[in-house]
Amino acid sequence: MVRDFISESLTHDPIHGYIPFTSKTGIPDDEVSEQEVIDHPWVQRLRHIHQLQTAWWVFPSAEHMRFQHVLGAMHLASVTINAWYDSLNSACRNVPSLPYVESLVRLAALLHDVGHGPFGHFFDDHYLDQFELTHEDIGAYIIENELGDLIRGIRRNPNGRLNPLEELDPKQIGWLIRRPAGDSESEDGNPDWLCKLRAMFSGIYTVDNMDFVLRDAYMSGYNTRAVDVSRLVHYSFFTSEGLTIHGRGLPALVNFIETRANLFRTIYYHRTVRAVDIALEEIFPDTMEHLFHGNPLEKLDEYLGFTESSFLVDVGRFQKSSDPDVQSLGKRWQGILSRNVEWKMACERSINFHSGTAVHTSIYSEPDLVERRVRAKLPAELNQIPLRIDVAKHYHRPSGRLPAGGQNFLLDPGTEETQELNDDELFRALPVSFLIFRVYTQDHQHDFEITNAMNAALGEVSDSKTNM
Repeated sequence: MVRDFISESLTHDPIHGYIPFTSKTGIPDDEVSEQEVIDHPWVQRLRHIHQLQTAWWVFPSAEHMRFQHVLGAMHLASVTINAWYDSLNSACRNVPSLPYVESLVRLAALLHDVGHGPFGHFFDDHYLDQFELTHEDIGAYIIENELGDLIRGIRRNPNGRLNPLEELDPKQIGWLIRRPAGDSESEDGNPDWLCKLRAMFSGIYTVDNMDFVLRDAYMSGYNTRAVDVSRLVHYSFFTSEGLTIHGRGLPALVNFIETRANLFRTIYYHRTVRAVDIALEEIFPDTMEHLFHGNPLEKLDEYLGFTESSFLVDVGRFQKSSDPDVQSLGKRWQGILSRNVEWKMACERSINFHSGTAVHTSIYSEPDLVERRVRAKLPAELNQIPLRIDVAKHYHRPSGRLPAGGQNFLLDPGTEETQELNDDELFRALPVSFLIFRVYTQDHQHDFEITNAMNAALGEVSDSKTNM
């Protein structure tokens, strides 16, 4: 195929190099270009929401936004589906053309974060949860109701054109980006080929997490080429079971899982990042009373303009308010904005959980109980000092079958048989999850006593060493 350079534009990315997309130039007036979706206010809004919700306060170079990430995910969607389409076509019946499937996954990757609020997943947990919503729910609504007409008008991508009778379905894109809710979730009557594609967005290695592992590692300074995505893509394909990796690619997948976990340990769960999160959690409900009210789905016009940029500008002005309560909030926000974080880590413990053990069965799953025990072990004059217990959990790998569409499989090169990835010995050797348990206080004056108290509370015999 000769590329249509007239209708193609390029943007340059430090992770993937040149990322092509279709532009309005050179295509018929009755078609919609990918550039028109990229330039839409709902997508441009992602220029104002950090990829790393609070870690950019700690890692000065990690200032990248979700906009760069979704462009990278869109590019990876093309790379992966061009490598995997033939196997999808062999594994499923009635698969649409490659250009249709490629455009579908490109747009799902581009739009998978379109529903995010300020501070990303933090906003899900500390605001959207009251409405039983996630950013994916909001994103699916925006895709279907705000961007649907544009999506249906797309007829091509940089690698090919849809067949004459094919039209992209925004509902399929909205379904792809939503994480399966649980084992009981049905496949909602979707065709088999679409259900298998969901592993590209909700599986163990996805176009989302492959991009953010590379991007976050690079931008934070952790590692410039953290994982071998090319090898993962090369040794992956679809079978009748689902997205499958050949045994020769398994070491690359294990390295990917371990690297992702290390990013959680060293970047996302860094002790100061979590201290910022604690401070943000304490001030967030009162702040939202002055910035945004109600369900975003019922106030989409307001939500469109509600970004991290607008949020930080507004709280930066709180100190000048004539309202004493807002002034007080403003003073607290100045501490966060100046990185004068109130909470300091006194001690921490890291625990890996393997098959047969679970976080919820350990004492670490009950932070209130641990805090009471720690206070009881402190010297009497210290047992009322301000403390905060922080539990950061990461699921290293799945311990069983994932919900519909998210499961991954392994092809044994010796037997040519396919099995669930969870059954492989190398994969099972990885921890199922890990947990970082920390005690924070407002200064470092009593780290020694707090560490001793935590050791005693947890029944440990240890020299009095402060982990700082």
